[in-house]
Amino acid sequence: MIKLSALFVALALAVGVPAIAETHLKVGDKAPNFTLPSTHGDAVELSGFLGKENVVLAFYPAAFTGGCTREMQAYQFNIDKFSGAKTTVFGVSTDNTPSQRKFSEELGVKFAMLSDFRDRSVSKSYGVLNEDRGVSNRTTFVIDAKGIIQHVEEGTSAVDVMGAADACSRIAH
Repeated sequence: MIKLSALFVALALAVGVPAIAETHLKVGDKAPNFTLPSTHGDAVELSGFLGKENVVLAFYPAAFTGGCTREMQAYQFNIDKFSGAKTTVFGVSTDNTPSQRKFSEELGVKFAMLSDFRDRSVSKSYGVLNEDRGVSNRTTFVIDAKGIIQHVEEGTSAVDVMGAADACSRIAH
């Protein structure tokens, strides 16, 4: 059932749709705080990382789809680059937590996925929600330990995690 739902979302994403507006957030902005449920069973609050470590928020449209699969696998494959730069990675989508948990298990992803399923308020506050489809646009935010956005990448280029990895490395050094 989960895979069937993901297939419908993927098909909806594939149909011709007008261009999606870009996020209103930019480098130098304070990242909006949030608390979301995670696939690790706890709630994650962004402010809990202040003064401790950097955070990557990798918003993706839908679990079990091609680009999202490649992106999350790339984060897992390169996780040492992020942890070495004192950075925690989170995948964020509007999928529910059980779907995300199954997705991460199938991919062997060890980092937490965060669910913005309930009211999509985090996707809205980050300016990445596609209101027509109810999914997040693919957008990556690198947030430093002070809570300031240091890197933003949108669209298909965000599938390649090296831009985020390079930003984390720059922050760490």
